[in-house]
Amino acid sequence: MKFNPADQIQDLQYFGEFGGVNPSISDSSTYTFLSAKTMFDTFEGNADGCYLYSRHSSPSNLYLGEALAAMEGTETANVAASGMGAITPVLLQLCNAGDHIVSSRTIYGGTYAFLKNFTPKLGIATSFVDITKLDVVEKAITENTKVLYCESVSNPLLEVADIKGLAALAKKYNLKLVVDNTFSPLSISPAKLGADIVCHSLTKFINGSSDTVGGVVCGTQEFINDLRNVNDGACMLLGATMDSLRAASVLKNLRTLHIRIKQHSYNAMYLASKFEKEGLKTVYPGLASHPSHKLFSNMMNAEYGFGGMLTLDVGSLEKANELMELMQHKNLGYLAVSLGFYKTLFSAPGSSTSSEIPEEEQKEMGLSDGLIRFSIGLDNDIERTFQMMKTCMKEVGVL
Repeated sequence: MKFNPADQIQDLQYFGEFGGVNPSISDSSTYTFLSAKTMFDTFEGNADGCYLYSRHSSPSNLYLGEALAAMEGTETANVAASGMGAITPVLLQLCNAGDHIVSSRTIYGGTYAFLKNFTPKLGIATSFVDITKLDVVEKAITENTKVLYCESVSNPLLEVADIKGLAALAKKYNLKLVVDNTFSPLSISPAKLGADIVCHSLTKFINGSSDTVGGVVCGTQEFINDLRNVNDGACMLLGATMDSLRAASVLKNLRTLHIRIKQHSYNAMYLASKFEKEGLKTVYPGLASHPSHKLFSNMMNAEYGFGGMLTLDVGSLEKANELMELMQHKNLGYLAVSLGFYKTLFSAPGSSTSSEIPEEEQKEMGLSDGLIRFSIGLDNDIERTFQMMKTCMKEVGVL
């Protein structure tokens, strides 16, 4: 049977300790042992199923991790306090001083800053490349390369990574392919396409209510065990642990993800088509004009669509700001960073979520001042939304 991520989530069934339909929340930071030997064994990593300390793991975090691993089709997963709290330990676990990473040039600004400005202090170098060109990626690989890093759909330019092609390169050179799938949960299943490790910012679509931050690493049991190791595990030692109450909250929201993603995708496809017909410079993977439309179509789990993210280039930062302020005034959404909320969110990434990338590099990758990134909401009447947005665009002179 074809892998369906929503079915994997639905087939999980948990019971609370008193028979509740939601698993009980483990509101404890530390756990007791009936014998000193079991505590010793747990510190040595030999007492499977025993809880030690919530920075290491907790029942609530494991429930959420299991559900996310099922969604991505990996053996297991480890949740963290933020998306960056998931991504950074992965890269530090896989790389030592002297090692090298090949990364997509268009990635979340925080990840870019970590690779560009922070890891060099530890002797880890990164080459940033156009991830859509496999020959360019291969040329950047050196004898010290350990990791290929990309986003399934890149932030903010919506470039699409050829995960199967990258996985073949990773296998050829004995590298680990790490994929951030934050922009395309359910729509794309990177592990099924050959990725070794899949990360998400749970803050975004997966949680979907913009009320918490969180992250997850999905991978093999062996790798997740390494991350949690009390002696040299990056997740354990760096301490970005998700709170049990938040883990329980995200797990509840995860159960409606398939409904939300379908609506996000439907609305985004509708608006992108309309904007393009109006002559606006529109980028959305669902449009035939997108350079990677066929690639995305071949990789995707079709029923979940092309995702909720689109961009419009309105020519200048001044026009972008004027339009966003007016749309917010008209209750069409919020001038805010992040994504996956029930209302549309919009921002100019060059001066916000990608501001860590130097201006000259932004220009080189095609990130213009006038680019607006939209996270399209769950609007019930998307034609009404379009007409209201069109009116705003005419008022500020974009149309």
